[in-house]
Amino acid sequence: MSSPKPCPICRKPRSDEHAPFCSPRCRDRDLAQWFNDGYTVPGRPAMPEEIAQESLDSDRQD
Repeated sequence: MSSPKPCPICRKPRSDEHAPFCSPRCRDRDLAQWFNDGYTVPGRPAMPEEIAQESLDSDRQD
């Protein structure tokens, strides 16, 4: 059986109430990272024309 993983932010033991984090503070720090583009998915940057075309295609499907 594997041991429980620690909080991904501070490495302290995680709390069931705030899983997978140890506290509201670490949970909020993680959320702030997402809001401030602190996490990225590897890949080439999208060109503005591609974004515009995807938006138009999406509007047509609705």
